[in-house]
Amino acid sequence: MDLTELWEIAEQERQSAKPTQIKCCVAAGCVSANSQLVKQRLDAAVKTSGLENQVQVCGVGCLGLCSQAPLVRVDTLNPREKHSILYQQVTPDKTTAIIAALAGKETTQLPQADLTHPFFTKQLPIVLENTGKIDPERIQAYIAHDGYRALGHVLREMTPTQVVDAIARSGLRGRGGAGYPTGLKWATVAKARGDTPKGSRKYVICNADEGDPGAFMDRSVLESDPHRVIEGMIIAAYAVGANHGYIYIRAEYPLATQRLQIAIDQAQQLGLLGSRIFDSPFDFRIDIRVGAGAYVCGEETALMASIEGKRGVPHPRPPYPAEKGLWGFPTLINNVETFANVPWIIRHGADAFASIGTEKSKGTKVFSLTGNVRNLGLIEVPMGTTLRQIVEEMGGGVAQGTAKAIQTGGASGGCIPASAFDTPVDYESLNQLGSMMGSGGMIVMDETINMVEIAKFFMEFCMDESCGKCIPCRVGTVQLYQLLTKIRAGEASMADLELLEELSDMVKHTSLCGLGQSAPNPVFSTLRYFRDEYLALIDQGNKK
Repeated sequence: MDLTELWEIAEQERQSAKPTQIKCCVAAGCVSANSQLVKQRLDAAVKTSGLENQVQVCGVGCLGLCSQAPLVRVDTLNPREKHSILYQQVTPDKTTAIIAALAGKETTQLPQADLTHPFFTKQLPIVLENTGKIDPERIQAYIAHDGYRALGHVLREMTPTQVVDAIARSGLRGRGGAGYPTGLKWATVAKARGDTPKGSRKYVICNADEGDPGAFMDRSVLESDPHRVIEGMIIAAYAVGANHGYIYIRAEYPLATQRLQIAIDQAQQLGLLGSRIFDSPFDFRIDIRVGAGAYVCGEETALMASIEGKRGVPHPRPPYPAEKGLWGFPTLINNVETFANVPWIIRHGADAFASIGTEKSKGTKVFSLTGNVRNLGLIEVPMGTTLRQIVEEMGGGVAQGTAKAIQTGGASGGCIPASAFDTPVDYESLNQLGSMMGSGGMIVMDETINMVEIAKFFMEFCMDESCGKCIPCRVGTVQLYQLLTKIRAGEASMADLELLEELSDMVKHTSLCGLGQSAPNPVFSTLRYFRDEYLALIDQGNKK
């Protein structure tokens, strides 16, 4: 494969596009609502109507507004009448009406999404630029949307050091939760020595072990645009000097795993993975490792242990994976969204990415917006967008009453009250509120939600998911859960509340890994902003 062949594939794909495109979402959310049958019925209706030469039906990734699944988007590509319609809640029996509308026949009005709504207009797709536009199981579709162009440019025109510098100048920070500067991590691995008798050995790992409650960002990206993540991994491997990569993904994501394997096979067939990529001296291969569902394996040392076939439990650091990682060799670990940003940065330039967002938090962030909010789904917004814009404008507010809080950062995050919704979404601002960016889950809560119950729910999750290696987490989360249960039942005293705070502080500062260290965060944040609810329950207990 050379660049000329890549351009030819892209041009052939563009030339074969038909004037009208019917794009049926076949990501997990819509598939669970029977979208595969919807697509089959659309295909059949097109043939029955004799529109095969004008209309093309294809499966695409997530179309965003998951609360209205299944979703079907109709794009008319004719420049004179170019427009799009997004049909909502399309059941198999409604497919003939969509085709009839295309043929100009009067038909029953189908529910449509308002594409001028802030849910759509306030998004800035970088990671999601192809999501909902291309068939995730066809590499030709990805190539037609500038796929692998960045990789070709890197291998032919940039040195590894220049690639690392570009990522550093972009200001990209790790999207897995901690927000560590990506360029600095890449530089550390690039400088590390992985000496063996046959030369240097290094690894690149994509952490796709997304397990936070309410989070589905990484799953959606992998189901919708798997080649994008693969291209980002190859570029990273070239930059740090690695020749072997792993994608560690949850067993609960079978569709994403299937599409990743299809993408890897296709890339190998075209010479974009394997030996002498783009006729360069660079070799790289990727293997998939499926995790058994342990939440703690999202922690990088536990993840590496699992890949090695050992029990997935965390290990003390240092040494860090960048110096001594997989099988003792230097290892670069980034999450799905971090790698998915890389091709865009290379194609558009580090300065273009750095111009988006805030001073310290550059670019965009993908979020899964869930909970008591009208518009549930997948969004990507510039860093610095306020919580109010996300909840009230994009999300459309809560269905009934008013919003009470939003939980960010997954089980390790915190609950932010509605009074703080004007806060910009960036790493520093969320940390100051006692929460965190996390991988990108957002759960909106209305006034009917009891915040002690929320803290109890997340503590139960952390208790169940603790690997049990260190006592503070193994025992402390159980005791915290028991105290929260006692408070919620109205059977606690002020002494119990004091013990809850003391124990939370101990678990935070003495646990081995991030799971235990952050497990008390929901307790801290609910006590900070909703302490009156704890006191009311304790007062209730005193009156019994």
